Amino acid sequence: MKRFKNILLVYPCDQATLDRATSLAQNNHARLKFIRVERELTGTSLITAAGSPAIELQDLVIKEYQSQLKDVVAPVKKEGVRVSTKVVIGTPFLEIIREVIVEKHDLMIMTAEGHGGLKERLFGSTSLHLMRKCPCPLWVMKPTKRKRFLRIMAAVDPEPFDDSRNALNALILQLAASLAHQDSAELHVAHAWTMVGESLLRGPGRFTEPEIQGYFQEEMRKHHELLNTLIAEHIDGIAKVHMVKGLAEFVIPDLAKSEKVDLLVMGTVCRTGIPGFFIGNTAEKILDEVDCSVLTVKPDAFQSPVKFD
Repeated sequence: MKRFKNILLVYPCDQATLDRATSLAQNNHARLKFIRVERELTGTSLITAAGSPAIELQDLVIKEYQSQLKDVVAPVKKEGVRVSTKVVIGTPFLEIIREVIVEKHDLMIMTAEGHGGLKERLFGSTSLHLMRKCPCPLWVMKPTKRKRFLRIMAAVDPEPFDDSRNALNALILQLAASLAHQDSAELHVAHAWTMVGESLLRGPGRFTEPEIQGYFQEEMRKHHELLNTLIAEHIDGIAKVHMVKGLAEFVIPDLAKSEKVDLLVMGTVCRTGIPGFFIGNTAEKILDEVDCSVLTVKPDAFQSPVKFD
């Protein structure tokens, strides 16, 4: 993969996330910055010792974390990666977005706050805030000890008259295919589709069942054609294709689970196209249900709703 040149790693992270960020930086000849954001301390802020001047507790915290990061990045530097570090105080998602915008990072990678499973959400408030508002692609890694991905799924939604969405579909496929090649992983492509107006067609006395089935077959043919064209344009190798009738918020998590997907690559822009409103109900519901790492991407025209003076 020769796409990312300025990667931001959110620290603390697990070893798999650190290894993945290092590998991406090496393969892309990219810069890699570690950022740690701590919330502002409240209450007593001064420490005093006999015969010594008062010391700001916040300053001590920053110096300690800077020292820790120096130790963490030392082996990464030995791998030939251009590394830098930053410790800041503030609201985590706001400071991370500020860093992305100011320094023009083209990828952010972090470890998911939760561990997933039946009773726990994988994505916490910080990662969800970033998925909604951060302008660059965001890769949230599920905590794992596995060195590589075994199965990668691209979730796409081809549309013949929407250039912005199709450009996003192309990016999703290209990233998923490149990562699958890099990890020698199975590549899956998923598309959930629905028949527009199906409930109205099935209203009493409106259409016969053969007429409804004819419409159904024609709609399915159109979706097949769009999906096959998209795949042919952007994937050279073999992919396992899933075209499933149903709502994406149910189809995509079910497929990811049944196919034991390790990484889901998906767009998170809503279809309304409202600037700054990029994560719609469908994407929220998918992220609420999946239990794997997720790489989310946005259209080139996306503008973060977070503004700084």
